[in-house]
Amino acid sequence: MKIVIINSGSSSIKYQLIDMPSSAVICSGMIDRIGLESSNLSYVTDAVKVEENLPIANHKIGLEKIAQLLMDDKVGVIKSTSEIEAVGHRVVHGGSSFSNTVIINDEVNEKIKQLFDLAPLHNPANLEGIIVASAIFDTAKQVAVFDTAFHQTIPVVAHKYALPNYLLTENKIRVYGFHGTSHKYVSEKAIHYLKEKTTAKASKIITIHLGNGCSMTAIKDGKSIDHTLGFGPMNGLIMGTRSGDVDQSVIFYLVNTLGYSIDAVSTMLNKQSGMLGLTGYSDLRDIEANAAQGNAECQLALDMNAYRIKKFIGSYSAVLNGLDAIVFTAGIGENSSYIRKLVCTDMDYFGLDLDDAKNEVRSKEIREINTSDSKTKILVIPTNEEIEIANQVYDLLLS
Repeated sequence: MKIVIINSGSSSIKYQLIDMPSSAVICSGMIDRIGLESSNLSYVTDAVKVEENLPIANHKIGLEKIAQLLMDDKVGVIKSTSEIEAVGHRVVHGGSSFSNTVIINDEVNEKIKQLFDLAPLHNPANLEGIIVASAIFDTAKQVAVFDTAFHQTIPVVAHKYALPNYLLTENKIRVYGFHGTSHKYVSEKAIHYLKEKTTAKASKIITIHLGNGCSMTAIKDGKSIDHTLGFGPMNGLIMGTRSGDVDQSVIFYLVNTLGYSIDAVSTMLNKQSGMLGLTGYSDLRDIEANAAQGNAECQLALDMNAYRIKKFIGSYSAVLNGLDAIVFTAGIGENSSYIRKLVCTDMDYFGLDLDDAKNEVRSKEIREINTSDSKTKILVIPTNEEIEIANQVYDLLLS
């Protein structure tokens, strides 16, 4: 069964064509920096690698470009869209409507649209991917896999807000959690690695997903028990354009005293804050490069980013009553040795002892970057949300 996986992020599209159940990747690639003046596109098969730098204004244009490459006479891997049996879509917010993987129909699309306000940077892009893919791969089953599903195990003591009870019972306002496919995938890889390759325990793990969107999950015995993102994907860690945690009083002050509209505040917190608001750049590669050249604002933003991660390592170690390993993953977590170093510095109380030489090694494999005598394992595990989505799509269609 050939399954196309589309993972539309807030400023990127990752995609893979996967043959199931072997999990063989026929082709893969991504587009990043969508909406900026220059976007990067990659398309990789066993026989060819295409890399382009071109303007891609939005997700629709990006998805159409990907489809063209899949069926291109010279580099394509399919002759007809009829070869594709299913398209699996990552959808960020399932609200209270979706706790499992589902086949997409008009009703599902409408519910995803109703959740735009809860994930304004993601659900619109996810739905755009569904609409475009439905038109291109018109004979394939369209399937949605929700980021929120993995976090359904978060206990009520952690997922309930200290608000009037009816807001949970009637309006379903609670912590939902996000990046679930990534946290699930890397936590399972970490548990298997620790059991098979080391003598370390594998029951208390913190997974740290760092990309344009960022989140952390406390995982005990393979289950999510707490998570930094909540009702929507905006709180917790400092992100590319999202603020992370902010005192609610700031919002009231912006509206009541400074005269901002609610829409303007929403735009500010979602699209104008985070690393962009602190530095003028949303891409960490640009921020690190400028910090290295002496830009004080960029250096401070990096320090703030790492400080916030450290705080959650501390709080989640308390929730877990111990810590066996931390896992860095996603674009920044996998590739930024500098952020990893900032996070792990002066963390010996938690048993974290970083090996600087190992930290600088780049690899697509699972790797330890801790010293040999570190009490807590520090792992870098490349995430593969697409494989996780493919597994769930395949299981659903066979059930």
